[in-house]
Amino acid sequence: MTKAEAKNRVELLRKAIERHNHSYYVLAQPAISDFEFDLLMQELQGLEKKYPELQTLTSPTQRVGSDLSEEFVTVAHRFPMMSLANTYSEEEVRDFATRVEKAFDEPVEYVCELKFDGTSISLTYEKGVLLRAVTRGDGVQGDDVTTNVRTIRAIPLQLHGKDFPSDFEMRGEIILPHSSFEKLNVEREDIGEQPFANPRNAAAGTLKTLDSKEVAHRNLDSYVYYMLGNDLPFTSHYDSLQHAREWGFKVSEHTCCCKGIAEVLQFIRKWDVERRKLPYDTDGVVVKVNSYAQQRALGFTAKTPRWAIAYKFKAERALTRLLSVDYQVGRTGAITPVANLEPVKLAGTVVKRASLHNADQMALLDVRLNDMVYVEKGGEIIPKIVGVELFQRPADSEFLPYITHCPECGEELIRLEGEAKHYCPNEYGCTPQIIGKIIHFISRKAMDINGLGDETVELLYRHELIHNAADLYTLKDKRMQMIELERMGEKSVDNMLESIEQSKQVPFGRVLFALGIREVGEVTAKKIAEFFPSLEELRQADLEQLRSAYSVGEQIAKSVLAFLNDEKNKLLLVRLIEYGLNFKADAKCLLSSNLGNATFVITGTLSRPREDFKAMVERHGGKVTSSISKNTSYLLAGEKAGSKLQQAEKLQVRVLSEEEFMSMIADS
Repeated sequence: MTKAEAKNRVELLRKAIERHNHSYYVLAQPAISDFEFDLLMQELQGLEKKYPELQTLTSPTQRVGSDLSEEFVTVAHRFPMMSLANTYSEEEVRDFATRVEKAFDEPVEYVCELKFDGTSISLTYEKGVLLRAVTRGDGVQGDDVTTNVRTIRAIPLQLHGKDFPSDFEMRGEIILPHSSFEKLNVEREDIGEQPFANPRNAAAGTLKTLDSKEVAHRNLDSYVYYMLGNDLPFTSHYDSLQHAREWGFKVSEHTCCCKGIAEVLQFIRKWDVERRKLPYDTDGVVVKVNSYAQQRALGFTAKTPRWAIAYKFKAERALTRLLSVDYQVGRTGAITPVANLEPVKLAGTVVKRASLHNADQMALLDVRLNDMVYVEKGGEIIPKIVGVELFQRPADSEFLPYITHCPECGEELIRLEGEAKHYCPNEYGCTPQIIGKIIHFISRKAMDINGLGDETVELLYRHELIHNAADLYTLKDKRMQMIELERMGEKSVDNMLESIEQSKQVPFGRVLFALGIREVGEVTAKKIAEFFPSLEELRQADLEQLRSAYSVGEQIAKSVLAFLNDEKNKLLLVRLIEYGLNFKADAKCLLSSNLGNATFVITGTLSRPREDFKAMVERHGGKVTSSISKNTSYLLAGEKAGSKLQQAEKLQVRVLSEEEFMSMIADS
């Protein structure tokens, strides 16, 4: 590889790694496996080592990804949440043990634990009570997600017994069991939302959900695996875990104390097979030195402890031939390339198709027709191509260009800034988008119209009885035409028409969700309807007012405005209003109007969860937003208020203490 070629490859790798970092840590939507990511990072590190002049301070090799969110209070970790050194090699596990044992003249015990495939959490307890739950973040600071974590039944709010330290932290993993994951994805598909790729993705996304009731509904689980504190009453890691179990923590029953490296490798080999029988995902085994004294003696590198290593299982993969590539068009116009493969058995099922994700991923893989490709199951669920066997590539193979026009309607594709996918902009003339929007509109968590499945919508569209969601409310005048269609008996048509009529009673928040505004999910639509209780008020809002609404960020606000300002959407809304749909929220039962429609932002640590204060504001006539602006009336600030307090002072927004706020609502 020449220096020029190396430079081009480094730039491609950096862009890919940064995109995957963002997908994994911020969006909780990983597109590739850990093994694939590690290979990309190792290749980049190798090129930067070989060509030092290509190194930069902004390279992904110089920093750690983060899952920080602007929607949560950022909290500094008392003890840094460091990463573990990863390996896929038993030989490197042996090397780890050799380095450790050379440091001591006494025997070394190891604790082997299953490496749960979820999202890390740090739990702080004071006097046996859960004080705070914080995500890993960037390892130095993370997001305070205590309100959501309190809904997880596996995490004790009050410890059992009396022998626990007065102040300590437990580190653990929040996971989504297979049963809960499958149920959640069925619900998401039912309302037309993209299913989660794997349980880890779902767990991470759920933990960052702003509605703690939705978090409780998803049935997250948790296991703890490490205790931290200044004066812990234990001499070993294994002993601390046994006591933690007695206090009410969920500790894996498979955790094992091993006398030497032979027992460690036996544990790894056993669970590389047995893990498939577990009710949750694991992606490896963590090996830790048991003795706390030996851990302290070994210490840390800049990023990882020297007394622990993570052995990661390789995902099961198969080699097969790529026959062709289809390009699927989603409801939002997003294009997804899908590979058609020679059938191959993988993880107990026959795989014929696999995801190629997007144009960047196809270019990174340099995948070509008739290539022999490696296929894995992402999270052991969704098949995807992860590599090409170049030694078997045909001599006459040619680069496979990404399509430039929509495969359904022929419209030229666009790619929005900062996004990996291409889109078809012809949302009103592209059949899959039109049908997809109608299917989303009728889904259970939207308008909940019974008797109208995907096939029926396609049938009605194909016979030109409907062209958009508003046309559903004209079907009562086409009853006889519907009855004459295949699989459309008189009774089923009448039931469908009755359900369409009943949908006019659906609340405003669900109607907003049904419209299929890009970026606006079920919870966000509900929040918007609470803040702007009628379509008319929503239409009058500008970008800043939309951004100030609770849980609505800038991208969502721009998407809402774009939808409302589109001429065809305006006509659609006029028709839906004429047909009697509910575009005004029901008046809430207020305890008082003391707050006079004032707008509040809540920050800092208060005596009760923030959701409780939000409810109090709303029950006394106020509104709650997520960010400070010139439209904010008050900042309700607890301890450690942080940057929002500074913003309020800069904008001259009045700051209230908890006591002052309670006095405002007292006279009711």
